[in-house]
Amino acid sequence: MYNYQELEQARNDMLTQNQRYQPTAFWSEASQEIVSELCQYGVENFRSMKGALGFFVPTYGIPGNGFSPQQADDIRNYFKSGYPNDSKSMLALNQFLSGGSWATADYRVFKASDSPAVLPALHSFSESKIGNPAEQFEFEGCCFSRSSLNYLLGLSLLKKHLRGETIRTVLEVGGGFGTLGEILCQSGIPDLRYIDVDIPPTSFVAQYYLGEILGQKNVTSYCQTSSQKVLPIDKLQAASVLCSWQIEKLEGQVDLFVNFISFQEMEPGIVQNYLTHVVRLGARWILLRNMREGKNIRKNGETGVIAPIVSDDYMSMLPQYELVEQNVFPYGHKTVDGFHSEVLLLRRKE
Repeated sequence: MYNYQELEQARNDMLTQNQRYQPTAFWSEASQEIVSELCQYGVENFRSMKGALGFFVPTYGIPGNGFSPQQADDIRNYFKSGYPNDSKSMLALNQFLSGGSWATADYRVFKASDSPAVLPALHSFSESKIGNPAEQFEFEGCCFSRSSLNYLLGLSLLKKHLRGETIRTVLEVGGGFGTLGEILCQSGIPDLRYIDVDIPPTSFVAQYYLGEILGQKNVTSYCQTSSQKVLPIDKLQAASVLCSWQIEKLEGQVDLFVNFISFQEMEPGIVQNYLTHVVRLGARWILLRNMREGKNIRKNGETGVIAPIVSDDYMSMLPQYELVEQNVFPYGHKTVDGFHSEVLLLRRKE
């Protein structure tokens, strides 16, 4: 068993905070499951843990594609018994079940849409193997996951509208295991600052991940900031991982605010509170990815939200901003059951 005192301290501190900074209905049980897995298997294996794969380490294959391991094995065995000599079809089937076909499609969109001549530089990105990933794909000598390709597609959309403007300070709420920070720190942006605000245990995992990639001295950690009453943005390291309630302590200005998918796992009042601080910090751009119709409502003990947040909610919560682009194809995704995971780009009004 592993004992992570900083994670335990952050979890204890969280219990003393306002309810809006604690795990939502969607995350309440998952958070405890992930903590248990971290203590059992170690944070160095977080990208292959069942709880993480189900919540903050997205996959193209199982479980992200909707199939269970048993279902996938049954399909393969059925095909093998009926068509034992059809190797090409078996390769195609494995490509589908593994998520490779979907990953290839997203990679093609990314390559076609990004401009290598404009910052942030994205074409040279390659994802690390920190965390022992259960799923990762290689294209043209570089490694990618569903998490990194999600962000790369969103950043490609953003770059279409920057028109030479440089983004140096990026704030994210709910940054998963730190993928956006990894991308931005390889992007060639001078004097970059990336700030990830999240609940523990995911904040603890992101801090570990970015520390392994960038070096611990380049990542501002919770133990360094937990007792500080004010967190000036211009004094932070290249990457910082803060706990949810610490967003109130940030002072300064950010160029870009990002939330990919995690707002849809919160109730509207919690999202409104975070966006109040985004406005306070003067974000010029806001990049979101959200389920247009909202997340499923919690019932019968199933994972879900109490009240879903839908895409239209953002416009009413952010009257200071104008919608620049709203996109499902090609940068987002339409699910097999008809839901729309769309990318929204907003710009602060002059």
